[in-house]
Amino acid sequence: MMLATLISVGCMAQDKKYYGDGPDDFLRLLPAAAVVTLKLCDIPSESDWKRLVICGGTSLVATAVSTWTLKCFVKDTRPDGTNDDAFPSGHASIAFAGARILDKEYRHVSPWISVAGYGIATMTAIDRVCRNRHHWEDVVAGAAIGIGMTELGYWLGDKLIGTKQNYALGICGNQIQFAYRF
Repeated sequence: MMLATLISVGCMAQDKKYYGDGPDDFLRLLPAAAVVTLKLCDIPSESDWKRLVICGGTSLVATAVSTWTLKCFVKDTRPDGTNDDAFPSGHASIAFAGARILDKEYRHVSPWISVAGYGIATMTAIDRVCRNRHHWEDVVAGAAIGIGMTELGYWLGDKLIGTKQNYALGICGNQIQFAYRF
């Protein structure tokens, strides 16, 4: 609660309309860069290089395409009035896609890796709002798109390369069953 209050006060304390480039421009890329860095350092991930490149790449491409497609159709004006492509936040969608990939690949090593990835993605989203580039709903939608498209990207990637799934869907008569292996 106190953190939310500090963030709100910090965001409202600004008196300019446009705040220019900020740390969010590189923060959004850190979770995805961390995945590659950890893999290059031979930290064991859930995927081999082939699966990581196909599933992670599919996730990031799906995130970017869906985000920019929505931006073209929604035409929501930014809070600072600079243009009309505020919804959804592209910075948040890419940051949360990278964080979800990091979580999927390295949670088994340490849950703190996932916490760090989602923390950086959250800082990116907060910075976008505080610098008057987005409303909260823009960054929340971006986060949802990033996480959702990563799940879709891994599902599609696994279908392409034939990797065993953690989930199953069965239809038998008038029943539909879904199972997920944790």
